[in-house]
This record gives sequence, structure tokens and C-alpha cells, in this order.
Amino acid sequence: MTGDQNDMLQRLKSLMPPTWFGDNNTVRDTLLTAFSTALAWAYSLYLFAQAQTRIRTASGGWLDLIALDFFGNNLQRYPGQSDSSFLNRIQINLFRERTTRYGMAKVLYDLTGRWPTIIEPARPADVGGLGINIGLGCAGAVGSISMPNQALVTAYRPLGSGAGNWPGVATGAAGTGIAMGLLPSAQMQPVVTDADIVAAIEATKPYGTVIWMRISS
Repeated sequence: MTGDQNDMLQRLKSLMPPTWFGDNNTVRDTLLTAFSTALAWAYSLYLFAQAQTRIRTASGGWLDLIALDFFGNNLQRYPGQSDSSFLNRIQINLFRERTTRYGMAKVLYDLTGRWPTIIEPARPADVGGLGINIGLGCAGAVGSISMPNQALVTAYRPLGSGAGNWPGVATGAAGTGIAMGLLPSAQMQPVVTDADIVAAIEATKPYGTVIWMRISS
């Protein structure tokens, strides 16, 4: 294989003048074997370093550094989490939709496994209007144009003891969202707290908006 000890040994032997040592020389081969072992180690180190320069091929602590670089302390590896699972969380979080209604709903679903109820009082599609979900005997939200750029969000706690779709930790004021990845249930079962849900809403709300929230079981 390219770059292994035997490959390096053959490369070194090919550089030696054959008229000096002949085809078989124990002393020469012993010395070159030592050199080729060191060169093979150096080449493997080069390949490892090259892999750490790209997110998809990084591993170990380098993945943690990548997460720290992009997300600060808001996206950390779970205890015992594998590289592939952590990489999945990083990639999903990098391309997550943010600061939109769907982005907030999706992040809460990924966190809890349950879609939230989002009502914008000034949005007819949410509260009804002439010809739109209105009539005697119909239950629903009451609209108000005096509440522009506001929303009423009801988030639901996850059913069971953990996250429905494996959450991460919400970001701060930058609004970079929640990270998550799909993990085997045998690996871990992170507990979702109310604080995690509040942080998810705060992290995905657009600036200049007011979000009224409640958390329900």
C-alpha cells in the first residue's frame, strides 16, 4: 500500500546505487528498514492531518474543535457519542433553516419529537377570516391586528424519557439554532428540559419579533 513501511523501503532501495550493495545486503536492508518505518509513520501523520482539514473526514478531538469554531460552546459532544453521530449533528446544524416559522417548528420537533402549535394573531390563516375557518360553532384562536410581528407558541414536552429526534444545545443571541443527530437508542437518551425548549425558541426567533410561549405536556 502506498506510504506503508514496505512501500517506503522499496522506494529507498530504488535510490541506492545497485553496484554498491548488490541485490541482497543485510546491513543495507536493516538500516533502510529503520528509515522506512519512520517515513511510513510520518506519511500516516500527514494523511491524518490532511483528513482533519475537512469536516467530513475529521475525527476525534478535531471534530470537537470544529464544533467549537463554528458554534462556540453551544454544540458539544454528548458523553460517549461516536464521531459519526457527532459529525451528523454538526452537518445538520450547519445547514439548518433558521429565523423562520418553519425553522422554529422544525427545531422544536427535532428537540421533542412533537410539532409545536404556532399562532400569529395577525395572520388570517392562523385565526380565520371571512371564508377562512370562521363560523358559529368553530373553535380556534382569536386574531388581532394590534399584535403585529408576534406569535403564540405552544411547545410540547417529549413523550417518554428523552428526545424524539436527538437534540443538541440551543445557541445564544446569534440565532444559530439547535443541533441534533440521529443516534441509536442503545447509545444514549438525552433528557430534554424546559430550559432546552425555551432556549430553542429564543435561538430561532427572528429579531424584532415577540414570542409568547408556553410549554405543555
